[in-house]
Amino acid sequence: MPAMMKAAIFVEPGRIEIDDKPIPEIGPNDALMRVTTTTICGTDIHILKGEYPVERGLTIGHEPVGIIEKLGANVQGYQEGQRVIAGAICPSFTSYGCQDGCSSQDGGHHSHGYKPMGGWRFGNTIDGAQAEYLLVPDAQANLSPVPDGLTDEQVLMCPDIMSTGFAGAEAGGIKIGDTVVVFAQGPIGLCATAGARLRGAGMIIAVDGVDERLTMAKQMGADVTLDFRKVDVVDEVLKLTGGRGVDVAIEALGLQQTFESALRVLKPGGTLSSLGVYSENLTIPLGAFCAGLGDHKIITSLCPGGKERMRRLMSIIAAGRLDLGPMVTHRFALENIVDAYDLFSHQRDGVLKVALEVS
Repeated sequence: MPAMMKAAIFVEPGRIEIDDKPIPEIGPNDALMRVTTTTICGTDIHILKGEYPVERGLTIGHEPVGIIEKLGANVQGYQEGQRVIAGAICPSFTSYGCQDGCSSQDGGHHSHGYKPMGGWRFGNTIDGAQAEYLLVPDAQANLSPVPDGLTDEQVLMCPDIMSTGFAGAEAGGIKIGDTVVVFAQGPIGLCATAGARLRGAGMIIAVDGVDERLTMAKQMGADVTLDFRKVDVVDEVLKLTGGRGVDVAIEALGLQQTFESALRVLKPGGTLSSLGVYSENLTIPLGAFCAGLGDHKIITSLCPGGKERMRRLMSIIAAGRLDLGPMVTHRFALENIVDAYDLFSHQRDGVLKVALEVS
């Protein structure tokens, strides 16, 4: 009889529940992580609602912090008992996509051709992190040791939220002195705001409709906050920039309205950096798009992964450049994950991120 563990599994749309599963058997290139802390992502809510399809019985979650329990025979340079994280995207670094310099699009694992988002395996194509144990594939490429003195909660945002939010700022090509607007200040938007500050933006404008999120945006580096319930955001941004428009607009929600507003506030030659997950077709308005003659860039990003990305993110935390601890607003034990999903999916009680304490 295999040893068993608790895991949060996708049962059917509307139901993710705790159940018993065998502890994974690892292969030579894998590691087994004993998860100590994990969290719930907005993407997990899309899975819960059936908006993003995964197989029934799959363990959900892609944001692990833990301890190496066991190493595959080929994995070198790590010790059992070491504290580590692994990115939400865990690329193989052997695929065509990885070798072409786009490791998130690690498409080599799909026998029926190359599929976007191929690097996202945890809680998507293989069992994920909302469990007592996690199999980390291609472990040597993906395990990143946690610097001494950092708590689980301090590095909990690195696997996904921080990596994604920063990618929005990086892909936007923010330069020192740029004016940047970030649409939506959920966890990803807040990290995009923090990333814009770290990249040297001169003025950062944060847009949301929730007071607590606008307050947190100030903590993360926003100079101006706009409440879309109270002002016409496009008019305000154009006023704030003296009619010039922004250098970079970051879209962190995934709605037509925010995408369109981001396009409308861009300067000629500006960049729209999109992080949102869109669930229906987007339309691009002719005027905002300058009939295709505005020298605009529209760029999309998926969360960069791999151990070097994780090391860089944790170095920012370790150096005290940024504290993402305040983003953890609620804590639950893993066995109470159904309650955590309920709170997080309904955005109650000022929730930003929940810490799921596993062991």
